[in-house]
Amino acid sequence: MTSAAAGTAPQARRAIGFAEALRFWLKLGFVSFGGSAGQIAIMHAELVERRRWISEKRFLHALNYCMLLPGPEAQQLATYIGWLMHRTVGGLVAGGLFVLPSLFILIALSWVYVRFGNLPVVAGIFFGLKPAVTALVLHAGFTISTRALRNPWLWCIAAASFVAIFALGVPFPAIVLGAAAIGWLGARRWPSAFVLGAAHAAQRHYGPAFIDDDTPPPPHVRFTKRRALLVLLVGAALWGLGFVAVTAAFGAESTLAAMSWFFTKAALVTFGGAYAVLPYVYQGAVETHQWLSGPQMIDGLALGETTPGPLIMVVAFVGFLGGWFQEVAGANALLLGGVLGAAVATFFTFLPSFVFIFAGGPLVEATHGDLRFTAPLSAITAAVVGVIVNLALFFAWHVFWPGGLEGGFDWAAALIAAGAAAALFRWRVGVVPLLAACGALGLGVTLLR
Repeated sequence: MTSAAAGTAPQARRAIGFAEALRFWLKLGFVSFGGSAGQIAIMHAELVERRRWISEKRFLHALNYCMLLPGPEAQQLATYIGWLMHRTVGGLVAGGLFVLPSLFILIALSWVYVRFGNLPVVAGIFFGLKPAVTALVLHAGFTISTRALRNPWLWCIAAASFVAIFALGVPFPAIVLGAAAIGWLGARRWPSAFVLGAAHAAQRHYGPAFIDDDTPPPPHVRFTKRRALLVLLVGAALWGLGFVAVTAAFGAESTLAAMSWFFTKAALVTFGGAYAVLPYVYQGAVETHQWLSGPQMIDGLALGETTPGPLIMVVAFVGFLGGWFQEVAGANALLLGGVLGAAVATFFTFLPSFVFIFAGGPLVEATHGDLRFTAPLSAITAAVVGVIVNLALFFAWHVFWPGGLEGGFDWAAALIAAGAAAALFRWRVGVVPLLAACGALGLGVTLLR
């Protein structure tokens, strides 16, 4: 137990300067490893327990509300707390610095990947990372299922979503809309089946905080129609300016214009976290637009797991490879094309998250606990389980049968995947140590072959 929990915490500070907050958000952007759960744990330890910027109750209230939104909840939580403390500029800084370090790191790693990925050392490392990613996706599906599938109704929704995407090829957004409709109707006929459980029931008190349990909400976070409309208009204008700039520079039929539309839609269907939106990104980027291949998508997910920031930053890798291989800036400027693709993917993926916080946050808080609002989310989360199972099967096919059925079964990859799964399910090994070990094993196997 920390000293704060024992009652020896220092008195809460009256004010926290913007410069101090800026330094923290910048640091967080470089150390936010471990996926959404790890990033939320870091913020809780720093902001609730150590720095006492926000109380446990207010932190969890913000987290529960961010979990109701599409998009990366950890990044949105940082945006929310920054906004609560220092108005819109605080939210922009907190949310932006949560993403930008990861963007720059992924651009550098993507360049290394496309330039040197065929070297034996690099190829060997990725040989071990692919089965590890397969195990991670399977573990994510299991984790979400234990939280989401609480009765036969939700199990049926998960099974139906799996059949829809695996056997019928139904697009992921259609599955989300169908699940939402089922939840909306189910809330009226069988309300008990769609009640969302408390995401975080236990609370602890760590001493007085700058934003404490009884601190009244500042005026800038109270919902007004005028402010919400203004934020929506500004967000729409920024989106429009970005899209017009892309189409004016590269054409309405260009790869970058297609990325603008595609990643905007991706940002609106990311209920359930990054693993939930990956099937949609795969469907569009690999099958429809062919910006990259299936194995490259797995490699991108491995890079996303090993860098700070939200896992959905894998879209920067997708954008980079799309911009590079489609030669969006010309055959003599492949790096520029990759950077443009990564920037476009990141901008259009994360812009809606800021709009959701600044405009919709207070409204979502006002409807928190309303079954008419939460039941569709409960059904969507159940459908996400079936979609993630399909994603795990897709990854397993490309990893265990890399050359198709004719190429035979890759026992080395299967053994690495089995070991990674055991490490995750039995020993709860962290993501970064797991990927490091599997990368080393893959390198060893490749050099010995």
